[in-house]
Amino acid sequence: MAFEKGDNVVFHDKHSEYDGETGEVTQVSETMFGDNTYIVQFEEGQEAGIPEDSLEAAADEDDEE
Repeated sequence: MAFEKGDNVVFHDKHSEYDGETGEVTQVSETMFGDNTYIVQFEEGQEAGIPEDSLEAAADEDDEE
């Protein structure tokens, strides 16, 4: 699933301090191999160069009612 700027995502990387946190995609870049990488802004900072398979769509807060 490709993500776009402004999407809320959950980041999964056990080596990152942001593992399991929800953030907002602030930039999408395409690698020379045609894959997307992302910069995600979290409450306490940001993580760059995130591959698509490390992200999942965050549940909409409106859907949790």
